[in-house]
Amino acid sequence: LTHAIQISMLQRAKKSPLATFSVVRSFASVLSAMEGTPSPVKNPEKLPKRIKRELPPPIALTDRAVDRLKELMALKPNKLGVRLGVKRRGCNGYSYTLNYIDEKPAKDEEVEKNGMKVFVDPKATFFIAGSVMDWEETELSAEFTFKNPNAKGQCGCGESFNV
Repeated sequence: LTHAIQISMLQRAKKSPLATFSVVRSFASVLSAMEGTPSPVKNPEKLPKRIKRELPPPIALTDRAVDRLKELMALKPNKLGVRLGVKRRGCNGYSYTLNYIDEKPAKDEEVEKNGMKVFVDPKATFFIAGSVMDWEETELSAEFTFKNPNAKGQCGCGESFNV
């Protein structure tokens, strides 16, 4: 059996000379497993547990954003909160989405401020981590704005961004 594994691995190495190191390494691990070679870690049970720290929320909400979300939620009293996501659209790649939700999605991260719940789609976390959501009113518009440190560019109207 050992000889058959060795021949198979060497044949793979001939096809891709750059893979020779990984083939030799995986062959060595197969051999050590077959020979019953003890693990280099003496007592894996005695290794210190990894310290888990609480992660910061993926998005920060300003007081104005929370106040406006509460006003909108008052119009939909049977809804649990809003879900923040990112969709591939717009002239610059991605745009933010906000939707009402009835129940908490299974893997969404919950951000709560002053009683307002915003659920972040796990697919959007990479794009919005560290962002600040605000509500701005000007003479020409009233809209939620996002200050996103991950955005490398934004379209002229501010509707879409790229990462």
